[in-house]
Amino acid sequence: MENEHVTPRGAYPHTKRAGDFIFVSGTSSRRPDNSIAGVDIIDNMGTKQLSIETQTREVLKNIERNLAKEGASLQDVVDVTTFLVNMNDFAGYNRAYAEFFNTETGPTRTTVAVHQLPHPDLVIEIKVMAYKKL
Repeated sequence: MENEHVTPRGAYPHTKRAGDFIFVSGTSSRRPDNSIAGVDIIDNMGTKQLSIETQTREVLKNIERNLAKEGASLQDVVDVTTFLVNMNDFAGYNRAYAEFFNTETGPTRTTVAVHQLPHPDLVIEIKVMAYKKL
C-alpha cells in the first residue's frame, strides 16, 4: 500500500507548486482502495461510527505524502483550512491535530463547518499551503 496513491476524484491535482509555495487540494481520509479511514461498523445492522480523530490523523498523513512528492513536509505548512461536517467534532479534531502541529511553530489555521463532503462517511477535509524553497 506504500506505493499506492489516492487518485483525485475530479480534474485537479493533489498539489500545485507556484514558485516556493505548494498548494495542496482538499484532502480526506480516503485510502488508495477507496475505503475511508475512521469508519467502523459497530453492529450487525451496519451502524457506523465515524471517528474524527482517526480521520484527522489519516488526512494529515495523506497531506504529508502529497507534500513529500514536492520535496516538502508538514513542517513546511504555513496555512491550514479545515472543513468539519459537525462542529461537535472540534475537540477531537484539535486533539489529533496537536499530534502533528503546535501553537509556537505550527501554521495558521481556519476551521469552518460545512453541510457535507463528497462522501457521507467523511467528517473532515483539510487543504493546506506550504512554503518550501526550490
